[in-house]
Amino acid sequence: MIAFDAAHRAVHYPPDRRFRIWIRPSVLIILILCVLIPLILAWGENFLYGLPAMAQIPQLREGSMGGPHGFPGWIRWFHFFNFFFLAMLARSGLSILMDHPRLYFNDDCTPGSEWIRFTPLCVPTDRIWTAKDDARYISPIFACPGYRHTVGVARSWHFIDVYGFIIVGICFVIGLFITGQWQRLIPTSWNVPVQAWYTFVHYANFHLPPEPDGFYGYNALQQIAYASTVFVMAPISILTGLAMSPAVVNHAPWYARLFGGRQTARSIHFMMFCGYIAFIIVHVTLIVMTGFRRNMNHIVMGTDNLKPIGMILGFVGIAVVIASWFVAHYVSWKSPRALQHAQRAVSLPLFRATLNRFAPAQRYRRDQISPHFWPNGKMPTSEKWKSLEAGDFRDYRLKIGGLVEEPLELSLADLKNLPMTSCITMHHCIQGWTGIAEWRGVLMKELSELVKPKPNAQTVAFYSFGEGLYGGTYYETQQLADVLQPECMLAFEMNGQPLPSVYGAPLRLRVENQLGYKMIKWIERIDFIASEKQVGEGEGGKNEDDEYFDLLPNI
Repeated sequence: MIAFDAAHRAVHYPPDRRFRIWIRPSVLIILILCVLIPLILAWGENFLYGLPAMAQIPQLREGSMGGPHGFPGWIRWFHFFNFFFLAMLARSGLSILMDHPRLYFNDDCTPGSEWIRFTPLCVPTDRIWTAKDDARYISPIFACPGYRHTVGVARSWHFIDVYGFIIVGICFVIGLFITGQWQRLIPTSWNVPVQAWYTFVHYANFHLPPEPDGFYGYNALQQIAYASTVFVMAPISILTGLAMSPAVVNHAPWYARLFGGRQTARSIHFMMFCGYIAFIIVHVTLIVMTGFRRNMNHIVMGTDNLKPIGMILGFVGIAVVIASWFVAHYVSWKSPRALQHAQRAVSLPLFRATLNRFAPAQRYRRDQISPHFWPNGKMPTSEKWKSLEAGDFRDYRLKIGGLVEEPLELSLADLKNLPMTSCITMHHCIQGWTGIAEWRGVLMKELSELVKPKPNAQTVAFYSFGEGLYGGTYYETQQLADVLQPECMLAFEMNGQPLPSVYGAPLRLRVENQLGYKMIKWIERIDFIASEKQVGEGEGGKNEDDEYFDLLPNI
């Protein structure tokens, strides 16, 4: 475990560390029925007709089952690395989930509309309750890096490991079809589902059916389970992850609708995690019950015998995976900046070449505006901002300077006299919630044309009246090319009304292909600069400096 100073302990290790899972009763009933109905049918078949007859399968004679035999080295290594990456994805995913511990089937994320939550708290209605307040603690025993408010580090691990998971998966599938090993996994007969049901009836009635030797082939239920994991669950996990990208959803809203919406995609993503856990539990249980030593030799050594070497090396492999969790924990807290930079080195060029090129094109109707829009961030405490708020920001002046030919100082009235734009868009928070709102303001492109950036101005720095999580002036940066994109605006109205203080008055930034923390609120001034490395700790923003967030969060 990590020894925190007082400031970090208050954030990461709060007094209230209770954990509770609440599921909406209607959803819980459906889940119970999904489990009980197959079991009742299997019990009923056994009660009425007895266990279905299944032919005895020769156990050891090579050639008695069709398809390739044995496990070549590449399958055995991919099996290990798949487990390695999947375990890290699950652990980092739990840390990400705890930053907004609620799952929905609607994109409004209205408190009380979630179908499951991992917190004992209902959102209070007698005070401002931000999404940051709602985040929960999770033990680092189960999550990476664990604790509370560690979504930045968790995302670094999640992205690093998802690349490994995808590469291993693609190579594995290619290997299956090149070598003919696909015949082990993909059913080639309509009799397979029938035989799979017969096998399930035996299992459901606590009776082991005749088991084939896995070295030569799988039973029908195993075949369907393995094929579903490789060819259904894994692709769905990847595709629903992509459906949580603001760049994708705001450019092609139809893509998220394929899964029922952005939040439904997030829920399905979580369901796939549960599916992997269930698969591993059943998989390991059956490995133990049907001959642990022989089965371990199959997948570790590629041999079919009862020698102990496969079991021993298998435990060594599991120990290596568990040891990697301790290493990841150490790196998360001792070298988070190096981890952030490693993830950025891979993701930033990829995002700039792909997702960041997607121009926002979404359009929502007024009747789709969310009834609840989660507030977030620490309200400004500066006396200057409080004085401006008390005067309805009539005395507010936005200063735009830095590497520009024509520095400006504009009041809200001046801004409203410029050409304005409005759009109804979906906001994506790094914590996981979304909300639809109408924004009205001035395009950054218009302001850029007024101030005339110098040739060496490649970055725009926005400074807030607010503070970061650990104190200090909150700021964010954007590449000049990004602020010139369509719908990038300084908003001073929200849903047809002056921008409320809790949502960033007098001005907030809107960049619709990025996550919400880049859309800085309570803007005090703007500077055109040469590089993000010139401000703060050089990482591109207060969250990037203190919480190790991404520089370019297109997903």
